[in-house]
Amino acid sequence: MPQEQYAHRSTMQTSEGPQDGMGNLRITEKGLKLEGDSEFLKPLYAKEIRSRPGNPLYFQSARNVTVNILNEKTKVLTRLVTGPQAVEAHSQKFEVKTLSGKLLFSADDNEVVVGAERLRVLGAEGTVFPKSIETPNVRADPFKELRLESPTRALVMEAPKGIEINAEAGSLKATCRTELRLESKDGEITLNSAKIKLPNLPQGSSSSAGSRQKIYELCVCPNGRLFLSQAGSSSTCQINTSVCL
Repeated sequence: MPQEQYAHRSTMQTSEGPQDGMGNLRITEKGLKLEGDSEFLKPLYAKEIRSRPGNPLYFQSARNVTVNILNEKTKVLTRLVTGPQAVEAHSQKFEVKTLSGKLLFSADDNEVVVGAERLRVLGAEGTVFPKSIETPNVRADPFKELRLESPTRALVMEAPKGIEINAEAGSLKATCRTELRLESKDGEITLNSAKIKLPNLPQGSSSSAGSRQKIYELCVCPNGRLFLSQAGSSSTCQINTSVCL
């Protein structure tokens, strides 16, 4: 034992350079202090890695930087990989919060939650939902139009307590290629407006030759089709039933 202690002291005393470290590496009361750029060829184990106050901390790699969180059995619990193609996070749940702790975004196997007060999609093509979307409110920015469009499939809106569509400062337009249906199973459909126009209704044959009157009667076929018939002293709908075929 005495010989080993003596040899250790001799090495420390005769070594060149400072006694508190080597090169850019210094030993301090708080741990190891590294100045300048350094390269570790093998794994580095540390409880805390931080930069000098006021300076940023850089992790640089030729391929990727991977951060793993392990359990007692060295099994990976979470992993963050920043590579040349993408940034990947592997965990049971991913969360983004503000400095005050407010949730902005979270994702897990069951759902994705956007906690911000407003979700903005700036892409020119809008937002595509391959399946259903559940939301209490869909609205456009002020002075911008709102479009709900399904180019190749059907557009279905369902709600257990009703659907409300408002255009407070403009018009509301619904267009389709084949047919537009307004259906109420247990209630009624109300068209509440000072003017209701049906400009393209078909007209039945004239009941009197050469008549030029501009007063028409609105008729309803058994299949629900509407058509116009020149008004007379009595209903003229029955003589224009050919329109209903």
